[in-house]
Amino acid sequence: MGDEKRVLTMKTINPRAVEMEYAVRGPIVTRSVELLKELAAGAQKPFSKVLPANIGDCHATGQTPITFIRQVVALCTLPDLLNSDSFPDDTKQRARRILQGCKGQSTGSYSASPGIDVIRQDIADYITKRDGHPSRPEDIILSTGASDAIKTVLNLLMTGDSGNNRAGIMIPVPQYPLYSATLTEFNACPIPYYLNEENKWSLDVSELKRAIDEAKGKCKPRAICVINPGNPTGQVLSRKNIEDIIKFAYEEKLMVLSDEVYQHNVYAAGSEFFSFKKVMTEMGAPYCNMELASFMSASKGYMGECGFRGGYAEIVNLQADVKAILLKSISAKLCPPILGQVVIDTIVNPPQPGEPSYEKFKKEKQEVLSLLKKKAVLVTELFNSIEGITCNEVMGAMYAFPRLHLPEKAVEAAKQKNQSPDFFYCFQLLEETGLCVVPGSGFGEKPGTYHFRITILPPLEEMRAVLEQFKLFHMKFLQKYK
Repeated sequence: MGDEKRVLTMKTINPRAVEMEYAVRGPIVTRSVELLKELAAGAQKPFSKVLPANIGDCHATGQTPITFIRQVVALCTLPDLLNSDSFPDDTKQRARRILQGCKGQSTGSYSASPGIDVIRQDIADYITKRDGHPSRPEDIILSTGASDAIKTVLNLLMTGDSGNNRAGIMIPVPQYPLYSATLTEFNACPIPYYLNEENKWSLDVSELKRAIDEAKGKCKPRAICVINPGNPTGQVLSRKNIEDIIKFAYEEKLMVLSDEVYQHNVYAAGSEFFSFKKVMTEMGAPYCNMELASFMSASKGYMGECGFRGGYAEIVNLQADVKAILLKSISAKLCPPILGQVVIDTIVNPPQPGEPSYEKFKKEKQEVLSLLKKKAVLVTELFNSIEGITCNEVMGAMYAFPRLHLPEKAVEAAKQKNQSPDFFYCFQLLEETGLCVVPGSGFGEKPGTYHFRITILPPLEEMRAVLEQFKLFHMKFLQKYK
């Protein structure tokens, strides 16, 4: 059929959909899938398997599910199992309570759009315990992963105008590409602020001021997004840093969007996770009255339950009529996945000391987090031992973001192929070692600098082996282009 007979062509499709990019699942990942198929078909490669280190998909790289989480999910899915002696009493108690909160006592029913009430209450209790300050269940909305909640809040911040009246959203560079992709989709204006690589990817207020001053007159700045612990950079913000960001947001009349999905993933000595809600509350008026949305997910932490698509947001200090619009906007999506909500409940209401599941849960959780900490140290030390690479300490989250100091000949060779130099490097890395990583250009980076993001999720011995292959590849690459 010719183009003239079609409704959708490259000329008529929404241009925002064409422009939007999501590097974590970009061309290099597509090629890695092709390589997997080629290996399965018996093709000879310099490697025997593809190692997916491009995305924070914990279970895909071999992490074992937490028993308590899966037991509660199983009981909620098949309530007949409540009569089995194979499940500890505390898992049955959690499941019965959740099922009583479900319509028809079934996880096959819809919930209210903001989520199941008992789960919202458990989230509020978890936040209250974590921060030492009250949280209200009516400020909680559950979501299809944290990404869904982030897009919901960003949507509220749009102006509905174009040109210089578009909404401007401050986003870190480097940043998780959900933010840049969503802003493209919403026809909003990204206001990039650079993290300071020379100081452990910290956030300088002077840089925030530079970024917003440059954006004024080009858009209407509405919010600042902060990712803590950082993705892709792995930094953990100090309390002082958080206080400075809050003061800046107050002075510039910005809502704060705090992406805190890696709050369980803090490894570096002396580092500690502080929620923006806690710090804002303890700063007192006027800061404690600022509009804030904080996001959490079932996909990261020690859980890694990406496929259940569980997430939530705590959204505070909205005007009553604005909050009504928020609830109306999520009602069009009916409700988040019920089993995703169940998984969230197991995270915010885990086994307590003295309960039958506690010791096993504690052991499994510590094993996951201690292995991640070992791998964080391993990748940091290895990258810093290699000529032409520098890497900040992986303080938290699940990624390293090393900097490539590429020879000029390599940069020129990339330009001749119309590729960014780090894409050029990462593509060759995949073809020669089977290691799939994401070029730094997909996250944004300072002009003239080149990076890649690698997850620290694959098994420890596998990581050690593949990083040795990486080292050999890198030295050959430097030799080739020197």
